[in-house]
Amino acid sequence: MTSSAAEVSDDPSVWMDSTQLIDLHDTKLRLKAKSLTQLSRTDREKVLAIYGAVKRITFAKPVKLRLRTAHEVLRAKRADAEDKATLFVALLRAAGVPARLCYIELHGDILRGLTTAIASAGRPVVQVWLDDAWRSTDTYIFDAHYIAAAQARLRALKWDWGYGLHRQGHALWDGMGDAYLTGDE
Repeated sequence: MTSSAAEVSDDPSVWMDSTQLIDLHDTKLRLKAKSLTQLSRTDREKVLAIYGAVKRITFAKPVKLRLRTAHEVLRAKRADAEDKATLFVALLRAAGVPARLCYIELHGDILRGLTTAIASAGRPVVQVWLDDAWRSTDTYIFDAHYIAAAQARLRALKWDWGYGLHRQGHALWDGMGDAYLTGDE
């Protein structure tokens, strides 16, 4: 998933800092992470509480001239894949769970029904350090209503790929393994 193993550290302690898009000193971000995880007893429960909150954010493709910060995404209440990934990683780190972002390249067919003439598409995948391993998912991108409608449309059209996912793709993530909207393909 990374461009070069030498460029990216697998040490989870490296993935706990603030970045240009993730200000871990932001009070609203820290309070949101705390409110989402206050009843969680384990890191996995924390991760799944944050995952659920990010997944419920309505997917929208806003016109923007730059990437938005986690604080801006939190305020907007609507977000695209990159914005949701930024917020997901920020909330995880604010809750004390190491998290990082990587991109995978997908064939353009995954966007059939949404757009045409795209040979490939980049997809943000969030990786979370749980149970001494990196767990990956992109299932936070679309909310449940969107996934249900997209999968129904794919079945009706007899398409395997389209609308940003695979007909047999994962809709949810349990935090115990990897889960992708593209399924196990």
